Amino acid sequence: MHSVTSKLPQVGTTIFTVMSQLAQEHQAINLSQGFPDYDIDPVLLDKVSFYHGQGCHQYAPMPGILPLRKQIAGMYAAQYHTVYDPDTEVLVTNGASEAIFSSMAAFLQQGDEVIIFEPAYDLYAPVVTLFGAKVIPVGTFAPDFAVDWDAVATLCSDRTKLIVINNPNNPTGKMWGQEDFLALEQLVVRHPGLFVIADEVYGYITIGSRPFYSVSRFEQLKQRSIITASFGKLLHATGWKIGYCVAPAYLMQEIRKVHQFNVFAVNHALQHAIADYIADAGVYLGLPGYFRPKHRLLAEGLEQAGFEVLPADGTYFLLAGYRNLSDAGDTDFAGTMIREYGVAAIPVSAFYSDRYDGRLLRFCFAKKDETLQQAVSQLSGIKDRMRPGAAAI
Repeated sequence: MHSVTSKLPQVGTTIFTVMSQLAQEHQAINLSQGFPDYDIDPVLLDKVSFYHGQGCHQYAPMPGILPLRKQIAGMYAAQYHTVYDPDTEVLVTNGASEAIFSSMAAFLQQGDEVIIFEPAYDLYAPVVTLFGAKVIPVGTFAPDFAVDWDAVATLCSDRTKLIVINNPNNPTGKMWGQEDFLALEQLVVRHPGLFVIADEVYGYITIGSRPFYSVSRFEQLKQRSIITASFGKLLHATGWKIGYCVAPAYLMQEIRKVHQFNVFAVNHALQHAIADYIADAGVYLGLPGYFRPKHRLLAEGLEQAGFEVLPADGTYFLLAGYRNLSDAGDTDFAGTMIREYGVAAIPVSAFYSDRYDGRLLRFCFAKKDETLQQAVSQLSGIKDRMRPGAAAI
């Protein structure tokens, strides 16, 4: 019998896979995973076809094609009034996940510490572990998921290499205010060996009234930050796995070193199509107006069904509590909802390293209106059948 020593012994099948498989088994409406069930813009598809016809089938330049890097730099200049050099400070990646992976690979050393705010997207911690660093989780909790910056300050030391932030946050939908960034900036100034990875994949999907702040708007933070983002979220094309990151040149040169030996290049034709398409800023600046009605449709339906919907500022997720419906744990309740009501969501305990259970579920509303309406309809009777103390099935 052969064996191998795992570098990720605690990592198994993710809750996203489990819930999606259960949803498929029961033919449930899948509001658990964060991808649309509608088509992308035909205009973008036409551009993809055009560039395929132009013979863009060989390797693209390692950092990404220059027209796309210029468009990315232009987005930051126009929206956040900050400058990134497309030649030395922009990188096109194989999704935002690769941007995060390559950034961590470039800078983490054995024994480093990385602060991660929870609830957190499940990618961050395993990558930190993979490179021999230690995760320092910092919990935030409903209803407002506020950060205790005094507590964070006590966790920072000479061993702290990175702070990972996700703004707007998946799963909570919360966006940080200016005061949060000023507090983070103070930490960075105080600790010269500390850097920030800012996962801003949902930065253009704002659904509340709060303004979105990019770390690039704070000059001292910008000089110590790597920003990662995704065209999958911007263009409703998650399967393309095309993202990007921006960072000061002294950081970017190290990230590019990893990128060239990790994936080297990203789909050539798609880069050209995206560069052409986003020249019209309206295709992404219109995202709030597109998603707000979907959020409202799902939120109102869940509230009528007896859920307590938490306020959200951004992303295409919302959190809903079910304390008025059941005393079951969130994983059990999510399973019951799939089996009995045909709707899948993600238990929020999966986003905490200690599996803290606040009896909350995450729902994705990046779906057709008819999909959301059907989900709401199927859940409409839940408050009449469920009660606190009801056993999970």
